[in-house]
Amino acid sequence: MEYVKDVLVSTDWVAEHHKDAGVRLIEVNEDILLFETGHIEGAVKVDWQGDFWEPVMREFISAEQLSALLGRLGLKDGDTLILYGDKSNWWASYAYWFLSYNGVKNLKLMNGGRQKWVAENRELVTTPTEVVPSPYPALKRDESLRAYREEVRAHIEKVQAGQGALVDVRSPDEFSGKVTHMPAYPQEGVLRGGHIPGARSIPWAKATNEDGTFKSADELSALYGGEGVTPDKDVIAYCRIAERSSHSWFVLRELLGYPKVRNYDGSWTEWGNAVGMPIEKTYQDV
Repeated sequence: MEYVKDVLVSTDWVAEHHKDAGVRLIEVNEDILLFETGHIEGAVKVDWQGDFWEPVMREFISAEQLSALLGRLGLKDGDTLILYGDKSNWWASYAYWFLSYNGVKNLKLMNGGRQKWVAENRELVTTPTEVVPSPYPALKRDESLRAYREEVRAHIEKVQAGQGALVDVRSPDEFSGKVTHMPAYPQEGVLRGGHIPGARSIPWAKATNEDGTFKSADELSALYGGEGVTPDKDVIAYCRIAERSSHSWFVLRELLGYPKVRNYDGSWTEWGNAVGMPIEKTYQDV
């Protein structure tokens, strides 16, 4: 079994082709200062929060604002955009999902992300990439890739009927309700712990090898299929703020070709703080 889409490039490929015409590298890290300490030659930086989020309300910038951002970064329609970053490509996957949601084409991830590039002792530069701004065409959003809170609530009935699946990609302790944060991260303000009723616990990291690359298609298919998350179902993935679930969304939709996979970007930050949302909690404090 092979991946269904040509959406991954190796570090070898990037080393050989990053200077090719029409190939552009975009680095997206959790640590927004990491880029300045060294990046792949020719890469431009995207700040996942500062560039993609509205500054006042918890919502994304508009499709028109995204077009303007891509133009300021010197990206052109038809360019092949290679995304990579830290944390095994969490935030690069988030950018991949957000750009796909807005209709951007020709996207790929560098398999293994920044950690694999660094582990292989490949060159990083601190010289800023010269950018020539250019107009970027208008974008149109694909709402079939995004799930909203009330859609997720309605989706619980589909899960119960065997027609849908919910994938909670957080750590087991987050899923059980023992903690409301990722391991080694501080408590982050969620009022209630647990998971959405009917969700299956499939932590995002189960989809990766030790070097941050994705497991084989056969391994991934067995991983999700073994939890009842199959291609015939309407699937929604979530985590805390959607970066880890973007990674799993990428696996399910882009690598395995599941036809209907949505990312719930409100995720547990919204659900765990919302009034009237049902929650299951399996952890018992004894």
